[in-house]
Amino acid sequence: MSVTLKQVQNKKDLKKFVYLPEKLNAHRPEWVPPIYSDDMRVLDPKRNPAHRYCDSVLLLAYDNEELIGRIAGIINHRYNDYANTKTARFSFFEAPDRLEVSQTLLDYVENWAKNKGMKKIVGPQGFTEEDSEGFIYEGYNENPTLGCIQNLPYVNEHMEKLGYGKEVDWFVYKVEVKKAMSETYARLFERVSRNPNFHLLEFTKKRQLKSYVRPIFDLMNEAFMVLYGYSPLDDEEIQSMVDRYMPLLDPRFIKAVETLDKKIIGFIVSIPNMSEGIKKAKGRILPFGFFYMMQAAKRSKQLDNYLGAVKEEYRGKGVDILLGYSQLKSAYEAGFEIIDSHHVLEDNIKMRAENERVGGVIYKKYRLYSKEL
Repeated sequence: MSVTLKQVQNKKDLKKFVYLPEKLNAHRPEWVPPIYSDDMRVLDPKRNPAHRYCDSVLLLAYDNEELIGRIAGIINHRYNDYANTKTARFSFFEAPDRLEVSQTLLDYVENWAKNKGMKKIVGPQGFTEEDSEGFIYEGYNENPTLGCIQNLPYVNEHMEKLGYGKEVDWFVYKVEVKKAMSETYARLFERVSRNPNFHLLEFTKKRQLKSYVRPIFDLMNEAFMVLYGYSPLDDEEIQSMVDRYMPLLDPRFIKAVETLDKKIIGFIVSIPNMSEGIKKAKGRILPFGFFYMMQAAKRSKQLDNYLGAVKEEYRGKGVDILLGYSQLKSAYEAGFEIIDSHHVLEDNIKMRAENERVGGVIYKKYRLYSKEL
């Protein structure tokens, strides 16, 4: 059997590319599909501002007439300029447990990247750091969160056989809410709450968030600069992220801390896990998918962290305690039993220590692979 490739060139091809995962994962009852309309948005140059500074190529793999795989090749020129590197990325990787399919897909992207002057390729990593990144390699059967790749073990085996090695790892912690709310933590929270220089912001309605969106993203841009693969978001990208995620947000699980002069110095954003709703909706928002997702969020016992940061000069001064304990308190009051930390870089010692301080344990691991070209 020979594997042939075809570039995505029209809307029909793009639809095949986006919906292929449901075909390849139909045999997995635990699999949670992506939100397909969101993938469409990411891949659409008219709706994803990252296409302004990224080159990309989308490929479909066929065995005779049967569609069996896909991959995207991406070059983020803005990040490369910022990091002074010549690195390409691959993303949206899907293939069966056939090494020749994986090899054909990756070989094409590697050659495409080399022809554009790139010296290295990493993946899976999307257009920006806000897209899905890393193949899971521990915790395959754990409940997934939004934007996390759900590959099977053979994918990691294929990567190693094809000459890819570890670039970076991300760890995911599971925190038991009730256990984390220790008396010591509560006392620390009460003590920091009396600090007149800090004001904890909590919300009950989405409209209350409007004036804080830009300061929160400004802080994220500042704090995330040191993280692997990150380059600052501009105004258009910030608005795109708001459009993507605002419908899913529950304002109870967004916290921020401001100073006396109203400057945001810390924030945390969490979303109730809605995996069961996405499964029921089969990854489709319409006609009833959004309703299924919101209902699943109401019933969920798992709260998923997504974003969080503290301004550097305020770290270790209690801001993290205000954010962390208030989030735990809100989670407990809403009936959540566990919190998923989302991706934490293995060398992000402060964030790892914060999770471990409240009894968090690593229960999932993701790996970004790399290869010199």
